[in-house]
Amino acid sequence: MADVSRETSGVESEPTEAAALFGARIDLARRFTADLAAEGEERGLIGPLELPRLWNRHILNSAIAAPLFASGSRVGDIGSGAGLPGLVLAIARPDVRWVLIEPMERRVAWLTEQVQSLGLDNVEIVRARGEDWDEGATLDAVTARAVSAFRTLIPLTAPLVRDGGELVLLKGANAENEIGAAEKQIRKFRLSHVRVETVGVGTIAEPTRVIRATVR
Repeated sequence: MADVSRETSGVESEPTEAAALFGARIDLARRFTADLAAEGEERGLIGPLELPRLWNRHILNSAIAAPLFASGSRVGDIGSGAGLPGLVLAIARPDVRWVLIEPMERRVAWLTEQVQSLGLDNVEIVRARGEDWDEGATLDAVTARAVSAFRTLIPLTAPLVRDGGELVLLKGANAENEIGAAEKQIRKFRLSHVRVETVGVGTIAEPTRVIRATVR
């Protein structure tokens, strides 16, 4: 009955690609998506227009980046918000340790509830802004999605990453132009191999553009 209610309220049906992306953990992805659909708008996590495209635009758009992270690595998600991409990636990649960095109390409460409800033992939640991170350059990689322009994200993310680590930032159609506008910050923070990769072509309906860069 609950599933029927969600469908009639305009929530997107699960795409066939979802099971392949999440494998044995698809049930966790379903539970997270159902909770986000049921509570996300009320709790200020997603807008009302997102329900008809929740799976393709948000869940799969985040999950498709999962193979870009090394097994055993510790990865930060800046401005994790509703858990996009951090919680989705934590479901898809249980072999990676995820640090969800989020300053807003109500969003931290949501993330905490989801981690506990889903039994995710590979997730740490830190209530802070990226610039307030106090562990230094210790993370193997940092990701973010729909947080800010690349030139603004660089000072918030690069200082958290160890030498030789990587930025893996999920972006929109303007990704190439964002790199061009960030030349000063790229030099200042000694980023190399800065490029845009498109992942998910031929696999999901809305492929994801990712800005990747090595931190030196």
